[in-house]
Amino acid sequence: MKLRRRSEEDTSLSFLDVIACGFGAIILLLMITKVTEPIVLEKATRNLEGIVADLQKQLFAIRGETTILNRDLTVKREQLSEQREKIARLQGDLNAIKGQFAATKSQSTANIITQGELEIARQQLTAEMERLLGQDFTRRNSLIGGIPVDSEYLIFIIDTSGSMFSYAWPRMQKELVATLDIYPQVKGIQIMNDMGNYMFSHYRGKWIPDTPGRRKAIIQRIRTWNPFSNSSPVEGITAAIRTFYSSDKKISLYVFGDDFQGNSIQTVLDTVARINAEDASGQRRVRIHAVGFPVLYSAPSHLQSTAIRYAALMRELCYHNGGTFVGLNDFR
Repeated sequence: MKLRRRSEEDTSLSFLDVIACGFGAIILLLMITKVTEPIVLEKATRNLEGIVADLQKQLFAIRGETTILNRDLTVKREQLSEQREKIARLQGDLNAIKGQFAATKSQSTANIITQGELEIARQQLTAEMERLLGQDFTRRNSLIGGIPVDSEYLIFIIDTSGSMFSYAWPRMQKELVATLDIYPQVKGIQIMNDMGNYMFSHYRGKWIPDTPGRRKAIIQRIRTWNPFSNSSPVEGITAAIRTFYSSDKKISLYVFGDDFQGNSIQTVLDTVARINAEDASGQRRVRIHAVGFPVLYSAPSHLQSTAIRYAALMRELCYHNGGTFVGLNDFR
């Protein structure tokens, strides 16, 4: 009996040992387990949300900058396109200029007035002529080199395009001075470009008094005067006639240019004829003269069309408006 009791006690102790070890293992596991893990995960989640928000803000900022950069790129592309067009036009002008210097053929012109003829011709009698002919002598006509010089008011319409300003400007200045010299004294002068722009804005729509000081100012200003031009004298001619015509004034209009890039010669003739109508005696309101500078005539033949059109237009315009067209044989 004693032996059996001892065996039961051994069995009970072994079971309790196992149970105690099991509970001890569970307690040990609980002790070594990270009980703060849910808090760490919550913090990690909040941090990730903040990072995502920051990245979204950066993305929106980058998208805004991209929009601005794309807009700036579009503007730059448009500017580049405009610059390329300008370069193409300038390249065309350069090719035309190269053609002028490469060609050697001479061009025949009609009605040439030399500098010597302009120097010796004067409206007023010299002292020697007055002594020989008398102070009451008057010319039978008022022509100098075929150009009537009986006007009291002068208007100059000057082509300020690139071809004229770059290559014929010194010669144009000489012709302007020579023309003024054959009118020693007039009642008024006006200088406009072929677009109708005034040399002196404060004299817009008014006559410039003819004084030595004013003539000197005109000659000095013309050296650097270069407003925009479309190489067509039509606008300047029509503006001058409409603004300055007066039935009690004798007006001569001088056109200095080298080419005409308008569409129709006949349209110009009809327009000028309409605004520069004949008076009761059959005379036009304003007498129109023109001087042609052969800047483009030394270029290859396919580049001479606008110069030929200018000469044709000015010959007809001068013929129908009581003036004379003078074609120079050299623009230098």
